[in-house]
Amino acid sequence: MYDFHTHFIPSDVLTWLKDHQKTVNAKWIKKDEDKDEFLVVNESWGFELKKSFTDGGLYLDEQAKAGVTHSVVSPIPQLFMYDFPEEITVNISTVYNRSLAEWTHTSPNRLSALGTVPLTNPIQAAQVLQDAMKMGLKGVIIGPGLENQMLSDEFFTPFFEEANRLKAIVFIHPLLCEDPRLKRRMMPNLIGVPWETTVCATDLLLSGLIDQFPNVKILFAHGGGFLPYQIGRLDKGFDHWPLVSSKLKAKPSEYLKRFWYDTVLWNQDSLDFLIKTVGEDRVVPGSDYPFDLSVWPPTGKQEMAVRSLLFD
Repeated sequence: MYDFHTHFIPSDVLTWLKDHQKTVNAKWIKKDEDKDEFLVVNESWGFELKKSFTDGGLYLDEQAKAGVTHSVVSPIPQLFMYDFPEEITVNISTVYNRSLAEWTHTSPNRLSALGTVPLTNPIQAAQVLQDAMKMGLKGVIIGPGLENQMLSDEFFTPFFEEANRLKAIVFIHPLLCEDPRLKRRMMPNLIGVPWETTVCATDLLLSGLIDQFPNVKILFAHGGGFLPYQIGRLDKGFDHWPLVSSKLKAKPSEYLKRFWYDTVLWNQDSLDFLIKTVGEDRVVPGSDYPFDLSVWPPTGKQEMAVRSLLFD
């Protein structure tokens, strides 16, 4: 079994955080005696820094116990560092990518990895992507855009041109939603996270970007958010509104089948619907391990999707 959605923090990255603690405002906070410290960077999205995030041996042992034979490891979204100056984002990307590449080389049969890039500078991001793939990484994980920039904007063209040339996996992972209505009851994570994916995925689909860059392998986290469930509404809009159809060569439901999605849905009926909607060759097993809301062990094998995403 493969696990396409799983996260890890190499020791060199932790060392970098401690060396740059004041610059990035990193804090290690002990909230509960029964839990590990929480890591918070720049007063934003904190998380429990479990040992499985940082201990490579423990991580591999836990994956093996769950029946996972190969893990595609990603950096954690909290360390994308998009809200810092470019030199910081480039620096952390370089350290993270090199560390993951070195780790995967120690267990190539059990590990592959995606890198991270300085998305705030797409030209620099393209270079970091190229460097990462030269080291053996399979592509990169990125956020759903920037504060005032959608991924379909021309601003990101240099990055997508390079990803297309390299046939890279681009795993789009949401960040916490800033909608003020969600500031309660864990809603930023419960529905804000899949909502961010929904907005990004819908915009990319309707933009025609996948026709412009057909070799980019775009993978959406958490089953594509709410988009697959509402694809009929997009098809209806395609029939009625030129603003929806003008950049597309087919209905949105056809484009939906040209992306990939993970199985992090926590509900078998939802997963069955996703597979029926986009095809079993487009849904890869994932867990979101070791975050709290992980599907553990990952659901399904989806061998056709694994081959189409990782090997074709």
